[in-house]
Amino acid sequence: MRLLVVEDEEGLVSALRTGLARAGYAVDAAGTGADAIEKVATTAYDLLILDITLPDMTGLEICRRLRRGEIEAASGRDLRVLMLTARASLADRVRGLDEGADDYLTKPFALVELLARIRALLRRDVTAGSAVLEVGGLLLDSARHAAARDGRELSLTLKEFGVLRYLMSRPGHVVSAEELLEHVWDENADPFTQSVRVTVGTLRRKLTIDGEDPLLETVIGRGYRLRVET
Repeated sequence: MRLLVVEDEEGLVSALRTGLARAGYAVDAAGTGADAIEKVATTAYDLLILDITLPDMTGLEICRRLRRGEIEAASGRDLRVLMLTARASLADRVRGLDEGADDYLTKPFALVELLARIRALLRRDVTAGSAVLEVGGLLLDSARHAAARDGRELSLTLKEFGVLRYLMSRPGHVVSAEELLEHVWDENADPFTQSVRVTVGTLRRKLTIDGEDPLLETVIGRGYRLRVET
C-alpha cells in the first residue's frame, strides 16, 4: 500500500518514512500543500497522512477541497485521510473530522498506534474487524507482519509482503504491473525496471508447494492474479 505523508518537519518525515517502510508500506512525502496536491493528482495513493499546519495552506483546506472534488485526486475524492497534527483540542479534532478526515491522531504519538489506525483505515474495503486477511489457505497478518500458506510460515521480503497484501485484497482479480508499482513501490522507483516482475516471480516460488499449480498466476498481456482456491 502506498501512503503520502504531508508534513514540513523533516525529522518527523524521516522517522515516519523509516517506521512505515519497516511495516511494509511505500511512502512518499510532501512538505507543502501545493506539493501534496500535485502528487495526489498524479498518484493513486491508498492513504493520506496530513498535518494541519503547512507553510502555504492548512491541511484542513486540502481535506475540504478533496472532499468537494476541487482537487482531482487520482484515487478519487474518497481517498482516506488521517490527520496527524499537534492541534489536540476537542474543537480542532471535531473540525478535522467535519472537514472530511477519516481519523485524527495528535502529536506526540506512538508509532504502534499510528500503524494500527492505518491498518483500520486500509482494511475498510477488504475485510472487517481484524488486521488479518485470509484467502483460501493463505493467511496474512499485517499487525505481526507475518504470512503463511496452509499453516506453513512464509519468509517474505518487505516488497513481497506488500505485493501479497495488495493481491489478497483483490483475490481473483487481474492486477497490472503498473498498478502494483503504483501501490507497493514509492516515488523513487524506476518504472522501467524489472522490479515488479522479479518480485512477483520470487513470491510465486515461495507460495508454490511441492510442484502444485501456482496460486499466483501471470495473465499474459494484462498482469497478475491471485487464484482463489475452492
